[in-house]
Amino acid sequence: MSETRGTFEHGADFGVFGRGPDPASAFREAAHAMFALMTDPDAVQPLQAIAFEFEEADLEIALVRYLNGLLSHAADRKLALGRFALERSGAHWKAAAQGEPWREGLERGTGVKGATLTMLSVTKDGGTWDARCVVDV
Repeated sequence: MSETRGTFEHGADFGVFGRGPDPASAFREAAHAMFALMTDPDAVQPLQAIAFEFEEADLEIALVRYLNGLLSHAADRKLALGRFALERSGAHWKAAAQGEPWREGLERGTGVKGATLTMLSVTKDGGTWDARCVVDV
């Protein structure tokens, strides 16, 4: 379990996971894994920022809301995202991300339509949180 983020195959779709010392860190890693399906996040320049907040006490549902919020804001502004921030205070979440408009030179990979409830899981094993779900492609 040394990987902090990644993907796994699930039929015609993909699963994404993230791991970290707290749920917000694990969610950020899952977001990085999800956007890595679309392009190399490390190649994305942090030229524009998005931010949104939401209320959700259920950690599993919070993961889906976070990932879908990122996808929605990125699609609305036609952005590739590569940097992710997330803070949690009880049931209140503050999300932010940075990226740039799609451009020539950003290799397009698999389009992600949304995060789903399939294989949705947010668990703690020792000191590490694991957050995962299947994304619709």
